[in-house]
Amino acid sequence: MKPVIIFAGTIEGRTLSEYLAERGVSVIACVATEYGETLIAEGPCLHVHAGRLDEGQMEQWIRDQDPVLVVDATHPYASLVSKNLAQACGNTGIEYIRLIREASDLGELSAKAVFTDSVDEAVEYLKGTTGNILATTGSKELYKYTAIPDYENRVYARVLSTAEVAASCEKLGFRGKNLICMQGPFSEELNAAMLRQFDCKYLVTKETGKAGGFEEKVRAAGHAGAQVVLIGRPADQPGYSYAETVRMLEERLGLEKEAEREQPAEETQDELPVRTVSLVGIGMGTLSGMTLEAEQAIEEADLLIGAGRMLESAAHKGKPSYNAYDPQKIADYLELHPEYVRAAVLLSGDIGFYSGAKRLYDALDGKGYEIRTVCGISSVVYFCSRLRMSWEDVCLKSAHGRDVNLPGAVRTHRKTFTLLGRGDSVGKLCRELEEYGLSRVRVYVGERLGYPEEKISSGTPSELAAGNYDGLCVALIENPEASDASCSCIADEEFLRGKAPMTKSEVRCLSVAKLHLPSDAVVYDVGAGTGSVTVEMALQAPDGTVYAIERNAEACGLIEQNKRKFCTPNIRVVKGLAPEAMEDLPAPTHAFIGGSAGNLKEILECLLGKNPKIRLVINTVTLETVGEVMQCLKDLPLIEEEILSVNTARSRKLGAYHLMTGQNPIYIITCRGGEEA
Repeated sequence: MKPVIIFAGTIEGRTLSEYLAERGVSVIACVATEYGETLIAEGPCLHVHAGRLDEGQMEQWIRDQDPVLVVDATHPYASLVSKNLAQACGNTGIEYIRLIREASDLGELSAKAVFTDSVDEAVEYLKGTTGNILATTGSKELYKYTAIPDYENRVYARVLSTAEVAASCEKLGFRGKNLICMQGPFSEELNAAMLRQFDCKYLVTKETGKAGGFEEKVRAAGHAGAQVVLIGRPADQPGYSYAETVRMLEERLGLEKEAEREQPAEETQDELPVRTVSLVGIGMGTLSGMTLEAEQAIEEADLLIGAGRMLESAAHKGKPSYNAYDPQKIADYLELHPEYVRAAVLLSGDIGFYSGAKRLYDALDGKGYEIRTVCGISSVVYFCSRLRMSWEDVCLKSAHGRDVNLPGAVRTHRKTFTLLGRGDSVGKLCRELEEYGLSRVRVYVGERLGYPEEKISSGTPSELAAGNYDGLCVALIENPEASDASCSCIADEEFLRGKAPMTKSEVRCLSVAKLHLPSDAVVYDVGAGTGSVTVEMALQAPDGTVYAIERNAEACGLIEQNKRKFCTPNIRVVKGLAPEAMEDLPAPTHAFIGGSAGNLKEILECLLGKNPKIRLVINTVTLETVGEVMQCLKDLPLIEEEILSVNTARSRKLGAYHLMTGQNPIYIITCRGGEEA
């Protein structure tokens, strides 16, 4: 059988290659790089050719393969490649089909963009601006950005994550945090987070269409307050949409009957049905653990989507399937396959319990689908029933693919349930419980729940730590000694102190309260000392992270000891002098400054650079530092909320009398970043 050649430099090209190969068509997918080769899985009918071809090589190679036809699914901006490919097909007499990516129409958002015809023109515009720039136009023309004054600091280049690309960008002067090597397309949330993280005022992008993540970038820029600099598409490119290309190929290759068989009988050319996507919770992943509603949704679907294990549970149905878990990949696949009218996305457990359903809602929103939801039996419900326990009082956590403060949850709850990841997740949990003083709790581990080889183990952390466990694992920890009592205003003598300075209990309590910490706050404690403030902040934000920044090695050791004593693994000790020690840390939501070593203004500038809306509390005992803070409030974009002078006195017993001993007065300054300043 003669092959179909697809120049598959885009997601449409890769998807089309897989679509035809699944139907028994011999396909050769051509990609320019080794990296592109890794994105396509070869199979019996699908072969990949990697490497760049000039016009002459392209023509000879096409002659050698003698294909039925050639599909050009290269990037919309690869106009020279398309021109050479069309010429080569003309010279060899092979039919040439150009697949054109659907353009985006974001209305008012696009209307606010600065339009340019090329990267050169965009660079000329940016030369006359100030503020950081996120460049998402690729590495090939990145050298042009070096014409922008101070480009090494202003321009953040987002490029493919290959060693070759990274090395070429570094030679141009893009390195460290200014070089972001990642594979797209990216979600709207991730784009917005990057723009905020690097305080970018400009986003440079090409109009790469819906499947290229363009809409997500433009919406993110709107949320982050960044100006879009848009490089328009090459004009007047003739070609066909993905759906039109699929229909043409089905006709050319004799696939019409199969396509018709997959279409619902009620569909007509004049009136297309609304496409539905069902998010289906399939319980533990076995047929016996599914609800009747889940079975019915699978039966009615003409496409099943999910991770490999999920698809295995419905493999006996013999339906077309797509192995994917990432919401954006699922959304892209559905958009590129309009032939599927009723799709079912299979999700483990229940769709409302640490499920991918939430992100799928966002990815599919506004795409014209009717979204249906089918709940399932969650692992916590199933496991507690097997343990003969109620679950209404269980603290629910997940350590599957995420960092979570499990010791903190166990310390304050009698029952804590957690999903676990692969590898040594049970051993890690048990060792962590022992490390943070929770060696007397009882741990129940459930493996392969719902399957014939289901196994449940129980014991203390030390008894279970050395065991071997399956990757599909959950745990429930019982702690009869749990206490949810507030840990605010911890007595000074409770802390291990050494010679490091420590903020006194009353001042510490008031300072932490002024920060207004949510449970998931990301906090810097600058000049952490013994870590007393660090610990109290970590207890107030058990689902967040507190970075204790301290230059004294002995003090860092004390913080580590206090971290374990107070069961606060969400503390990260950073040895070094601020602001240099803060450069590579995640953006904070809040910060407490107890010591600045004379670098107060530089520290505040760094914090505002990471988060212009940060909330701050600054403590000082000297009038000179108060003056420095007041000057910073004038010079920097800070909004002053209040300045307190706190005077406390403690009693000491002298014979039959109590005498009050005054403490040093402390100034507590509360402020936040903002444009009003």
